[in-house]
Amino acid sequence: MTTAHDADLHQSIQAIAPEFVAIRHRIHAHPELAFEERRTSDLVAEQLAAHGYEVHRGLGTTGVVGTLRKGTGDRTLGIRADMDALPIQEKTGLEYASTLPGKMHACGHDGHTAILLCAARYLAESVDFNGTLHLIFQPAEENEGGALRMVEEGLFERFPCDEIYALHNAPGLPVGQIGMIAGPAMASFDRATVTLTGRSAHGAMPHHGIDVMQGAASIVLGLQSIVSREVDALRSAVITVGSIQAGATYNVVPETATIKIGVRTLDSQVRNQIETRLRDFIVAQARSFQLEADVLYERKYPVLVNHERQTARAREVAIQLLGEDNVVARGPVMGSEDFAYMLEHRPGAYVRLGNGLGEDGGCMVHNPLYDFNDRALPIGAAFWAALAKSYLA
Repeated sequence: MTTAHDADLHQSIQAIAPEFVAIRHRIHAHPELAFEERRTSDLVAEQLAAHGYEVHRGLGTTGVVGTLRKGTGDRTLGIRADMDALPIQEKTGLEYASTLPGKMHACGHDGHTAILLCAARYLAESVDFNGTLHLIFQPAEENEGGALRMVEEGLFERFPCDEIYALHNAPGLPVGQIGMIAGPAMASFDRATVTLTGRSAHGAMPHHGIDVMQGAASIVLGLQSIVSREVDALRSAVITVGSIQAGATYNVVPETATIKIGVRTLDSQVRNQIETRLRDFIVAQARSFQLEADVLYERKYPVLVNHERQTARAREVAIQLLGEDNVVARGPVMGSEDFAYMLEHRPGAYVRLGNGLGEDGGCMVHNPLYDFNDRALPIGAAFWAALAKSYLA
């Protein structure tokens, strides 16, 4: 049940939220891709400094960390927001739509950044806690591993965090609800780049060549048998062929073909199994067509595993803030998130913030028509404020 104290928090956040909705729109209009978030990080640093935070820049290239100390307590809390956009041409037609061709905030990181800035102001001005708060604004969540870069450059050595938290908006979850689950919550992400080499020939005389297209087609179709016939049906895995590139015209058997493959799992054992079998399968299939195969397999993001105790803490804070009916089990999902790297080094949790249903913010992320739902911003900010107050009180 929401308390009177929580109602005051809601009212205080609602009062300042319009300022941060405007900031969100500024960020949305000027999207920046991975490790290019200079304008965004300038804005973040300016806001944090204005609210009395120590501002640290340059970690992970364009990352920003704002530190706020109050009292003499030795507890430390980290909260992370991502800042980068995607290489997508926006089609929303919004007044604040992207001004940069081929770039847009199609995943809501503009909203995540504005949420944490809103919470930052409230916590600086209105909360007397006893400890240290580190607000981490991370670059390059989309595919490029900005979280890993920050960790490798000494994030937790320079800014110790007893616990670490992050959130992501969730289309399909009503505004006003928060979802989370302990244990594996998001999938690992690996990618394989396969280069097949055969022998080119005239399209009218394919017997003079070795046809990479035949081999590529067989590989693409056969890969799914690894999941459907070799992985336990109760243990999730997805293999996606995202690209096949070969040839340029109608009457030439191409010499090479490149296949790009994504692999997602929720289990390290299954992850290992698929890597081994994918390599073996592709090489064997290629050999059966007299092709040479080179398989570059890259392990990207690990499985995101929410820690039990910290997930329970986040859930209790959300229940106190929003009521038990508005806190739901959410996940696991087969999407991936590089906050997983931070959770490998510190206990914490990753939660989902309702972005709306249908036309009210229900458009899926990574879509040219997507937009973060501004009605969710004060809810996310209030959650961060309540979590910080709970832990650092």
